[in-house]
Amino acid sequence: MALLAHIPKTYSKLVAVSLTTNFKEAVRVQKFETPSPKSGELLVKARYAGINASDVNLTAGRYTPGIQPPFDTGMEGIGEVVQVGADCSDYKPGDSVGYMTAGAFGEYLILPSKFAIPLPKIDPGFVPLMVSGLTASISLDTFGELKSGENVLVTAAAGGTGQFAVQLAKIAGCHVIGTCSLDEKVEFLKSIGCDRPINYKKEDLKAVLKKEYPKGVDVVYESIGGDMFDTCLKNLSTFGRLIIIGFISSYKGNSFAPPIKAPLQSILLSKSACVRGFFLFNHIKEVPMHFAKLAQLYMTGKLISTIDLGKGHSSGPFRGMQGILDGVDYLYSSKNAGKVVVEVNGQDGDSKL
Repeated sequence: MALLAHIPKTYSKLVAVSLTTNFKEAVRVQKFETPSPKSGELLVKARYAGINASDVNLTAGRYTPGIQPPFDTGMEGIGEVVQVGADCSDYKPGDSVGYMTAGAFGEYLILPSKFAIPLPKIDPGFVPLMVSGLTASISLDTFGELKSGENVLVTAAAGGTGQFAVQLAKIAGCHVIGTCSLDEKVEFLKSIGCDRPINYKKEDLKAVLKKEYPKGVDVVYESIGGDMFDTCLKNLSTFGRLIIIGFISSYKGNSFAPPIKAPLQSILLSKSACVRGFFLFNHIKEVPMHFAKLAQLYMTGKLISTIDLGKGHSSGPFRGMQGILDGVDYLYSSKNAGKVVVEVNGQDGDSKL
């Protein structure tokens, strides 16, 4: 068994102790004995973790019916391999890896080697490429069927996954409309190539779409739900495609099935349009190819991966377990630009509880 020196005897992680969408109430920082990897496993020192809106769905038990606390939290991160179990000849201590697995909100984690994503180095810019980037890449490719010259509307366009939907649609030759809630985000969207940023707090989205896109939009990448979903649905073009990748406006409510106000059947029928839901973990077989594509675009400078370590938060930059708690709140404040990322362990291995 190959290992790297200076592995602590114990480590901290965030554990869900109650089922609720209130993240700070749901989790507690707990200490555990640092495990040794078994055959086919790696012990990874976490360096950076990604914050996702659906972290509160995880703590509410919505993705695993019947689950009861305690259970691990966090969905993605990148780190350094520090110990290698038997039958893991593809990895050695010091290797950089990414992962999409429960337990990412901890200082260390056991990772089956078959689920490790090899990385050339520890770069926090790789974190957004995983859950956020892969969601955009696979859904737009599989369900969006993008064609050059089409109009694509991205809601929450300045967020962790929206930033990639904007850029990938531009790479496909589309005209991109992006919604956001702050003037600073309008400027951010312009910087990543969005053709028509719309601050819906200052401009009436319905009026803009009716005036500037009277024939409707061809593809919608939708993550907000509620009234935003209804507006997008009503403004689909003939043969339009609406991709639901989430409905964050309802995540903290009691219901996980938000009401749809628009007359869904008649709108889809009259326009020969379609609505499709996308959940990344139903498309795991497509991850390697799409991650390789995203990583290549990022490393060659053709794709910008923007991270927000808490620049708009009083406690930023986010570090350690407390940083994760603050990071979830920050994401739901809608002040972030790009993917909210937390430095779990510094380069020297230290973290802040």
